[in-house]
Amino acid sequence: MASWESLNALQLDALKEIGNIGAGNAATSLANMLGRRVQMTVPRAGILPLKEIVSLVGEEEEAVACVELIVSGQAPSKIFFLLAEESALLLIDLMMGRQAGSTRTLDEMGVSVLLEVGNILAGSFLNAFAEFSRLTFIPSVPAFACDMLGAVLTSAFLESGYFSDRALVIETQFYDETVKISSHFFLVPEEQALGTILKSLGLEI
Repeated sequence: MASWESLNALQLDALKEIGNIGAGNAATSLANMLGRRVQMTVPRAGILPLKEIVSLVGEEEEAVACVELIVSGQAPSKIFFLLAEESALLLIDLMMGRQAGSTRTLDEMGVSVLLEVGNILAGSFLNAFAEFSRLTFIPSVPAFACDMLGAVLTSAFLESGYFSDRALVIETQFYDETVKISSHFFLVPEEQALGTILKSLGLEI
């Protein structure tokens, strides 16, 4: 059975490249939705253990906004779109065409914006995986939570059904001429799903 720990360089590079393609698709989708250009890049992508993921995003007790989707189909997984609370407020401003710093609290409209961005991101990444793997991925309706970082990530790993302490992490940056916002996108496959994905890509162990 494939595990994150046993992946070789070729397999890791393939997963990261698919993540980059998904980010490009997401940027196009966001721009089409808004009717204006939104820049988006993937400065880093890789396989990280839980402890490193926590330090990458922030402090365990830091408040974060999280969009979660459950993916059914041939490779069941969970997807998480995670931002520090301050970054979430800035992203809402960016998506709403407001001056940075205008949004000060997470209200119903702001949550709706984050859910839509998370949904577009998840769809774009899953479409990229589906195109390369020829697998079917069916995302659920996105759910939203605002909680401490440690609690969110612990829930992600303990409830995923995949008992490794690692995940595919794709750092995503949104920006325009005035602001740059970092966020993180996580793919946590269920047990055996990683092997299914690798086999479909012709990269089985």
